[in-house]
Amino acid sequence: MYTWIMALPIKVEDEYYTYADFLEWDEDFRAELLDGEILMMAPPLTNHQDISGELFFQIRSFLENKKCKVYASPFGVRLFPKKDKSDDTVFLPDIVVVCDSNKLDDYGCNGAPDLVIEIISPSTARYDRIYKLRKYQKAGVREYWIVDPILKSVEVYILENNRYVVSSYDETEKIPVTVLKGCTVDLAAVFTG
Repeated sequence: MYTWIMALPIKVEDEYYTYADFLEWDEDFRAELLDGEILMMAPPLTNHQDISGELFFQIRSFLENKKCKVYASPFGVRLFPKKDKSDDTVFLPDIVVVCDSNKLDDYGCNGAPDLVIEIISPSTARYDRIYKLRKYQKAGVREYWIVDPILKSVEVYILENNRYVVSSYDETEKIPVTVLKGCTVDLAAVFTG
């Protein structure tokens, strides 16, 4: 088994972990599960937090008095939940929008959120662009954003016929949030600073 630290595999004990194990961990232990393997998460950089905060603010402002809810990390997402808690993949995306309140419990979202936003770093880019993208697509996440703070760009993946169609945006553009009719995100404000 491999544990990922900053998305780099490091050999550790040969153990398989489930959501039941995940619930036993100390809340300060920041880690995700991917197919039963622990993925350690480093604290985010200041720029990452600035970007996340602005994205959250814009989406939260739009959702005022609407049924959909937006959540910021750490917020657990179980893409393939099982009643006995034996599922083996739990992510903590940077931002999540959930429109079906039946998917929510005290610990997060059970099933595919409507929108997932991940803010990448050089060490997590491959993990977010390959492993998470595949899991989100398979689970039916309708919209997935990959935000690149270095390039000041966003890749937007829209689920069509069970496959993602991608569009790219730069720091001068406004992105329509497909799953939130009428919502747009101003990237000039997101990448300021």
